[in-house]
Amino acid sequence: MQNHGIKKIVLAYSGGLDTSAIIPWLKENYGGCEVVACVVDIGQDRDDLKGVEQKALRSGATECYVVDAREEFISDYVYPVLQTGALYEGSYLLGTSMARPLIAKALVDVANKVGADALCHGATGKGNDQVRFESTWAALAPHLKVVAPWREWNLRSREALLDYLKERDIPTTASLEKIYSRDENAWHISTEGGVLESPWNAPNKDCWVWTVDPKEAPDQAEQVTVTVKQGKVVAVNGETMSPFKCLETLNAIGSKHGIGRIDIVENRLVGIKSRGCYETPGGTIMMAALRGVEQLVLDRDSFKWREQLGLEMSYVVYDGRWFAPLRKSLQASAESLAEEVNGEVVLELYKGQVTAQQKKSPNSLYSEEFATFGEDEVYDHSHAGGFIRLFSLSSRIRALNELKK
Repeated sequence: MQNHGIKKIVLAYSGGLDTSAIIPWLKENYGGCEVVACVVDIGQDRDDLKGVEQKALRSGATECYVVDAREEFISDYVYPVLQTGALYEGSYLLGTSMARPLIAKALVDVANKVGADALCHGATGKGNDQVRFESTWAALAPHLKVVAPWREWNLRSREALLDYLKERDIPTTASLEKIYSRDENAWHISTEGGVLESPWNAPNKDCWVWTVDPKEAPDQAEQVTVTVKQGKVVAVNGETMSPFKCLETLNAIGSKHGIGRIDIVENRLVGIKSRGCYETPGGTIMMAALRGVEQLVLDRDSFKWREQLGLEMSYVVYDGRWFAPLRKSLQASAESLAEEVNGEVVLELYKGQVTAQQKKSPNSLYSEEFATFGEDEVYDHSHAGGFIRLFSLSSRIRALNELKK
């Protein structure tokens, strides 16, 4: 046992195998310090939260705080990212990435409340989450020390963790049979490990948790109407709801149609490629609805700028720079663009696909008079000749120069 000058540590606690082992390990290796467990409810499986406080106390925690952050997660973290259209590497809707800064912030709040002098997470030294947690803590609480057990202890396997808890007579529901590593919140669920560790293996049924296999989804398509206000989903099928409730409703509808499945190999921040199956049914529907309204409202240059914002935001969020000035600047620009992104979209859900079939907006720039292929009285075709001549002027001058040589 060493004395690190730490008296009280707030741990990001889930009740899983890793964090159950971390509590006694901290007490043994940090001079008998107090450990305060903090569970942040962001919409994970309700069964994971049952009895979690008692479980933390049985593992040796002094206290256990359970913070309900479900509405905050969707309204203050997910919706702002949706406004930018961010997709990491073209397909990942950033479910884990958006949740980590909120969890980290909640730990800082608890640390300030209980007078802790250190913060702890259970992220491994191979992943992105360690960066997300610690970057948030650096921005919000640089005076607090950080403890990262996976970078310190010699427990390197699931078997070792189970043996460690057994030796200390600490109960756990974990077993060696767990094959996959999963992260779940209201926005998504991810599955990694097991058969997915070889990119040549196709995912099996166990790799998908929320969604029906699209091949087994209903043969009858379903339509859902989504109302958008300033780039945010505010109602589903005409019923106004909170952001979390909108998502919850769309998750239920989308899951039964196999919506929102992706199987990708992504580039982690630390340089390792990882493969995962992600399910984001409600989020995929929301993204399709928002982009449908944008198509009506944003002019060409504005849409191009929104795409650039989304690309940059995807890296900022993925890399854990939520509380950096750059994220706030990108967000301010996206909010400005979204001011007139108001409208309604009817989407068809069918066997894993989302299709925006009808869309309208009071701010639409689409004009049937100008767009028609029939006869119109508003567009003079002869004007196009002068436009094309000016638009291609530099190419014309370059070609004339070549002829002179």
